[in-house]
Amino acid sequence: MTINDIQNEIIEEFSQFDDWMDRYSLLIDYGNSLPAFPEESRTERNLIDGCQSRVWFTCRMNEDGTITYEGDSDAILVKGIVALLIRVLSGHTPREIADADLYFIDRIQLREHLSPTRSNGLAAMLKQMRLFALAFLCH
Repeated sequence: MTINDIQNEIIEEFSQFDDWMDRYSLLIDYGNSLPAFPEESRTERNLIDGCQSRVWFTCRMNEDGTITYEGDSDAILVKGIVALLIRVLSGHTPREIADADLYFIDRIQLREHLSPTRSNGLAAMLKQMRLFALAFLCH
């Protein structure tokens, strides 16, 4: 599946709910479905600067040239956002990630339903994920 295919799936899932409380519940469900984040990865080095809550991300390059991200947060709603971003970007090449237009965030109206500090945190998470991809592109 392409990044856009995954984004369109997410848009479809969110469009089933008109009420934002239901959409928040969906986000929380996404967060609860994240695999356990390794305790040894909860380091300062893996913390995302600019997030109100604590958010950790790691990534690795796979043998097939794709990137796998792992992440976690100590805030349940943010953990759902982490899960969404991982779902969209993991399993793709650094070039695909660097070039991706992540339109799903606006289409599901996520940014406008976050506090300004959470919205800044979302931007910081996206920036870090792209920086990881760009670092692999440079090697």
